Amino acid sequence: MAITYHDLKFNTRRALAAAGLEEPEQEAQEMLCAASGKGREELLRDLDLYMNDDIAQQVEEMVRRRCEGEPLAYVLGQWPFRELTLEVGPHVLIPRQETEILVQLAVDRLQEYDGPTRVLDLCSGSGCVGLSIAAEVPTARVVLMEASDLALDVCRRNVRRNRLSIRAVHMKGDALAEPKPNLGLFDVLVCNPPYIPTGDIPGLDASVRDYEPHMALDGGPDGLDFYRAIIKLWTPLLRPGGYILFEVGIGQAEQVAMILKRRGCKNIVITRDLSRIPRVVAGKIPYILKDGPEEPVQESQEEP
Repeated sequence: MAITYHDLKFNTRRALAAAGLEEPEQEAQEMLCAASGKGREELLRDLDLYMNDDIAQQVEEMVRRRCEGEPLAYVLGQWPFRELTLEVGPHVLIPRQETEILVQLAVDRLQEYDGPTRVLDLCSGSGCVGLSIAAEVPTARVVLMEASDLALDVCRRNVRRNRLSIRAVHMKGDALAEPKPNLGLFDVLVCNPPYIPTGDIPGLDASVRDYEPHMALDGGPDGLDFYRAIIKLWTPLLRPGGYILFEVGIGQAEQVAMILKRRGCKNIVITRDLSRIPRVVAGKIPYILKDGPEEPVQESQEEP
């Protein structure tokens, strides 16, 4: 039976609202755009047109999955992040707004360099952090490193999708292990590592606990395993005067800052997210990395 885009949107919105979802109008529009390949303006223009059965069936399947609790990003198969649209799926975390602060701070620090720079994005997942940096800083060359083969496949497709293969390369690598030889030196290291304490994972919201990859969530007993390993094993790959920037979980900023201080990093700054939660810890690499005297940690006064 033929159906117009308008009718399908109405039926989709009604089904989503009946399931108790908070933004049924917006989600219905996103589903129709994804299934039809139309932009929002195109969809509004074509609301009175009839669609083929394939689109209606795709949307029906999306509604079923969404009403069962699957995150919208996975249902759509893509998600916006800063200037990019990225493929996402159950093998990678959904890019979140607070992670945009990590990107912005890295971009700000890269502006200090006059010439080409090298950036290492550890635990890259979908590639949202490193690819955003590559897209926004033309002089940067980014290495996206990920331990999961399945996540690395998604990252590779996102490199191609956003036409960034000249500026970004993907590579398999475990942040908990020593770096591969011949990686060279980097000016900036960015990382949004797994940071949920193992014991907290069962209590996460079901949309996270039941759908997002635990490999990208589990940070060990206290959530700090990756920070300790990266600061110990990977800071030697940073040039003197280079920067290391981490996204951190709630209540972890001071502990991560302390690990950086013990490594001898300087100019350590903690930046809050839009909810005023300390979200990013950044430090500068000294000319000699060693255990050094502690210095005060600064908290950024600028709004992210």
